[in-house]
Amino acid sequence: MVKVQRLKSRARKKSVPVYSSHAAETAKHEGRSAGLRAGFEEGYLRGRMDVIASQPQTVFPLRNIHVMYVSSGKGFPYSPFDEGMVETLRSLAASVTPAMPNQPVAQLAAEHHPDLVMVFDGLEMPTDQIDAIRAMGIPTAVWLTDDPYYTDMTSQLTLHYDYVFTLELNCVEYYRQLGCPNVYYLPFGVYPGHFRPLRDRAPEPRTVSFVGSAYWNRVHFFQPIIDDLMKRGMRINGIWWDRLVEAGSYADRIEQGTWLGPQDTAVVYSSSKISLNMHRSYDDDSVNNNTLKITAVSPNPRTFEIAASGSLQLVDARNDLARFYTPGVEIDTYASQDELLSKIDFYLTHEAERREMVLRALERTMREHTYSHRLNELLTHIFG
Repeated sequence: MVKVQRLKSRARKKSVPVYSSHAAETAKHEGRSAGLRAGFEEGYLRGRMDVIASQPQTVFPLRNIHVMYVSSGKGFPYSPFDEGMVETLRSLAASVTPAMPNQPVAQLAAEHHPDLVMVFDGLEMPTDQIDAIRAMGIPTAVWLTDDPYYTDMTSQLTLHYDYVFTLELNCVEYYRQLGCPNVYYLPFGVYPGHFRPLRDRAPEPRTVSFVGSAYWNRVHFFQPIIDDLMKRGMRINGIWWDRLVEAGSYADRIEQGTWLGPQDTAVVYSSSKISLNMHRSYDDDSVNNNTLKITAVSPNPRTFEIAASGSLQLVDARNDLARFYTPGVEIDTYASQDELLSKIDFYLTHEAERREMVLRALERTMREHTYSHRLNELLTHIFG
């Protein structure tokens, strides 16, 4: 009897390592298979994005006109916008003359005789120079880039221009009521020379990213859920994030005091499964000059930049957003902290849905929302 028990005991002891070895081998095989499948799906996604981004873009007419483009004059971070505008204009106009607002622009206009003087942003451009240009019979236009946040200042300059373009829908009627005869809604788009999907995977892929300044509305929104976001792999880049009490606890995840250029921002977006977008508040008196509290309903430039970079975008809902992207189809929206966390969890566990949405957003952006589309529209309003 004792001998039988010893044999059974030995059998049990021998069976344990055999079973564990089999389980470990199975887990290793499954892990390898999952890794290969994920790598294939990621490569397939990037290949499809590359095809979409490389497709021939809409060909707009090359107008036989001379445009003098006056930059914002603010330097970085506005200078990349200026660069994209000038390069795009060169594909739409026969001649483009760049200028700075601190130059004698009226004198340059008298020398070059452009068909249009287009001013970007306009806050640094002396209005007496614009008045002198108009006195020569040369049409002038301004594209206001930060509406409605600085309407106290922009309201003082719009009447000096023949044409006013604003990226905020709610400012169109406001400027018309001031007496501007030609006011048009023209939101930003994206310059594909700066924002496009990476062909290869980034060396440091991200799960969830946010790039932007720590305006107080963003701080107040993120603070109650910052630990939950960090558990989901959140990383933040931008200035003023010392306003977030918990920033010090996540020093390796919150890069403070850094304003990324467009190429670096595109790398972040393209290497992130999910990119968060949150608009600044129209009534933040600490940074705004919007005494009338004109509300903002239009998408910010980041909306188009994320969509062009190959990342799934979760953006706070704005009333005019659906004009540009269909929520739930090309991008998705959130209205509360709980909804944001819920949608992050959904898309991190539903890769097929996430990837298809990324592709649809990229395709629509290239089809409808590039600088070429916007500047062609601007020129059409002026020249027909």
